[in-house]
Amino acid sequence: MKVASFNINGIKARIDALPAWLDEAQPDVAILQEIKSVDENFPRELFEERGYQVETHGQKSFNGVAILSKLPLEDVTRGLPGDEADEQARYIEATVIGDHSALRLCGLYLPNGNPAPGPKYDYKLAWMERLQARAEALLALEEPFLMAGDYNIIPQDEDAKRPEAWREDALALPQSRAAYRRIVNLGLTEAFRARTQGPGHYTFWDYQAGAWNRDDGIRIDHFLLSPQCADRLTDCQIDKHVRGGDKPSDHVPIWITLDI
Repeated sequence: MKVASFNINGIKARIDALPAWLDEAQPDVAILQEIKSVDENFPRELFEERGYQVETHGQKSFNGVAILSKLPLEDVTRGLPGDEADEQARYIEATVIGDHSALRLCGLYLPNGNPAPGPKYDYKLAWMERLQARAEALLALEEPFLMAGDYNIIPQDEDAKRPEAWREDALALPQSRAAYRRIVNLGLTEAFRARTQGPGHYTFWDYQAGAWNRDDGIRIDHFLLSPQCADRLTDCQIDKHVRGGDKPSDHVPIWITLDI
């Protein structure tokens, strides 16, 4: 099973680029972030005609997450538990049925948190606490699951071309990295680092200041796998070339393959 995560930075802007990548990469499941569309305006027919079941949790002009799946999806839920007042569309879950077993998918778009300090940063840290609680609840079930998406976290300095430029940014502050480590240290496996070590691997390049041309990137899109899921990991790659395509997102897809 090939599962991908892709922050598309707006479905309207990526109306050609996203289908082109799907046709090329052929993921069984694509977990999307920043669809920036209400559910009823998402162009689901474009993906249904490619054989995908479409589940969205949208919001006008901002945020929004979705799951596209060629395999059956069951038990779809929307919103991260823990705060009934949270109106931001940043989280979706579903169970996908594989050849041998089921897999719980958690698609997330973690808050950016800038400027920090401030209320947006407080929201980021509180959201991460809720994500940790959800991971704990899922781990207690001892079943395969993954949490994938745009975490807006640079885990270590090697995950940025110029780490000094991010010292005071919410994506790399010590409190942010510590909150991320607390989630990983529950017993989850960070899929990319389980397969690839060292610097120079990025999933985001800003549109400004020629960042792409200078490979001035950061790695902020991640797959975290439960032990039962990590045991079935066979590969994890970043589709870097997509950033050089026509009308690209500022993120690129990251994907894993699982024997499941």
